[in-house]
Amino acid sequence: MFSVVSRPLRSLRVYGVLRKSTVAMADALAKIPDVEIDPEGTFKYILVRVKAKDGDVHKDIVRGTKNAEYHNHIFEKVNPAMEALGMECKCLGGGKIEHNNQEKKIRVFGESTAFGKADHAVSVEKLKAFFSDYEITWSDDKK
Repeated sequence: MFSVVSRPLRSLRVYGVLRKSTVAMADALAKIPDVEIDPEGTFKYILVRVKAKDGDVHKDIVRGTKNAEYHNHIFEKVNPAMEALGMECKCLGGGKIEHNNQEKKIRVFGESTAFGKADHAVSVEKLKAFFSDYEITWSDDKK
């Protein structure tokens, strides 16, 4: 009788540990900013899927900067930073961002030769949440 009772308890204990681990992963992901882009200008950007190693919980983030000559230069900075947090990344594609801080406008367009075109609609949703008082548009135009 004791062994029959102990099995469900052990299962509950394992479930509790897994649940705490999943919550911890989600908390760690929540601390990663959804958007980090330059405050002004036209520059390359990438859309990156970040997830906890050995986990299913993930989120997509937008990163862009004038300092990157190529899209992979952005990924080469993002990836080690995420690995240091116990995360792994996958670049979902790239493009360009035209950020006009004065007029509070952002335009997303273009594609990455190395990573392909990001889903600009997803990127724009992330940007709209971060820049809620901006006019944000996107197109599949290359320029």
